[in-house]
Amino acid sequence: MTSASNKKYISLDLGSVTCGVARSETGRLAQPVKTIRFRRDDYDDAIDRILELFKEEKPDLVVMGYPLLENDDEGPRAALSREVAEILEQESGIRVVLQDERNTTKDSEEFLIKANVSRKKRKKVIDQQAAVRILQYYLDSHKTEDQ
Repeated sequence: MTSASNKKYISLDLGSVTCGVARSETGRLAQPVKTIRFRRDDYDDAIDRILELFKEEKPDLVVMGYPLLENDDEGPRAALSREVAEILEQESGIRVVLQDERNTTKDSEEFLIKANVSRKKRKKVIDQQAAVRILQYYLDSHKTEDQ
């Protein structure tokens, strides 16, 4: 069995026109990778681009943001994320787990504002930062299981 320190993790923050990507090669610290752009609500295009990323990155595990509603129900965005996760797992053979992502974009925006990142630059990196937060939360909450 591969230990957490030998696993490569990728996380995805799927939006309607972008998908933020982060990774961890240590199982300890998440870092931003890139933002994948696709045509608005064209999730077939998004899936194709994400599968290409998987071929390049060769992750052992994918953590996908799961935007539950505040009352823990699955709204339309969460259902879409679950469906995309299932397709990605089926097409790639790589395990995809869903991670509650409530407030990650808002928290990322606040973090970038405090770091004095310009509005224009924030717009370019906000999805990557949200993906970092999704993955970091997953890694932090699974430390004892994986090690």
